Amino acid sequence: MARASARRHAQAVFQIALEQNELDRWRSDLGMIAEAMKDSVIYAFLENPKIHFGEKTKIMSQRLEGISPLAMNLALLLVAKKRLGIVEEIVYEYGRLVDEHRGIAHAKVATAIPLDEKDKDSVTHRLSDALGKKIRLVTQVDPFIIGGLVVRVGDKLIDGSTKSRLQALKKSLVGAAE
Repeated sequence: MARASARRHAQAVFQIALEQNELDRWRSDLGMIAEAMKDSVIYAFLENPKIHFGEKTKIMSQRLEGISPLAMNLALLLVAKKRLGIVEEIVYEYGRLVDEHRGIAHAKVATAIPLDEKDKDSVTHRLSDALGKKIRLVTQVDPFIIGGLVVRVGDKLIDGSTKSRLQALKKSLVGAAE
């Protein structure tokens, strides 16, 4: 539910930012909100139900000085609805929407071992050529894939892992034995 809520908030913010031609300003403002929420003292203060909302508003205004009034309203809405925990997801999703608008795709690549910069560049270029878009690459290590890589770009999944190849081989061997 939190992920869906973050996505809805990010989409609403994206529409506002697009209409006002302030995509980068909103990215910056959302980043400031997320950075403020990383402070455990402030986060605990804002989440405390015993503290009056007026006090929370005052702290937020001081901490987030300089952000747009609409971004401040979003921050205060998240405080009021006790949704501060989704700020990071809103920032990520908003960034993804802005990048998509600008023709940049986000690719998540899982490998059994960490990729060095040369390999990251190679994967980025190959994906860019295949998809016809600029690629923003996020890598993670997953030792369960044994070897190869698994790529997710949007709703597309490219599974070039050794694990999936072994599973396919097993299925074909079992099917041949029947």
